[in-house]
Amino acid sequence: MVNVKIVVDHIKDTPIALHIDEPVETFPLLAGMQSDKNCCITGNIQGDITVIREYDNIRVTGRITAPLALSCSRCLADYTSFVDTSFTIFFRKENAATASIEDELELGEMDLLSSSYSGDEIDLTHEIEEQVAMEIPLKPLCNDGCKGLCHECGIDLNISSCSCSKEPVSLTFSALKNFTVTKK
Repeated sequence: MVNVKIVVDHIKDTPIALHIDEPVETFPLLAGMQSDKNCCITGNIQGDITVIREYDNIRVTGRITAPLALSCSRCLADYTSFVDTSFTIFFRKENAATASIEDELELGEMDLLSSSYSGDEIDLTHEIEEQVAMEIPLKPLCNDGCKGLCHECGIDLNISSCSCSKEPVSLTFSALKNFTVTKK
């Protein structure tokens, strides 16, 4: 497994450009999602990342792409899609004093875009896989106008129509549908 790491001492005044073209197995979170059948990433995770030093921070900006094969949550049709996401993250050196103070502070906008690192390397594997995972839809749709399946006969309403009742179905009291009360 290849990790996407940056050696902090190599970051000087000029930006460092990285190109990523890694298989899904490089990213444990994405590999787990794929093995759990939450999604199917059909190719390599690709991206271009720029790293630059800004005062005491390291700014990492990038664009990550990944091809997907998904199943529509309404009509169950398989379709292809594409993750294309851009991000900016500021890294700052973690020390014991800031680690204890950060637990008590309210987060500002800059804090939402920042992370900390320790040691002399920054491993970008987790940030890259998080960016891709956040873009994978929880309820994928083949298109916004997908009609789904008929709730009675199961026919794909995008392909053909059926003669089933089009009245809205409420399953709220469906268990009591055939319930009868007899008087004694």
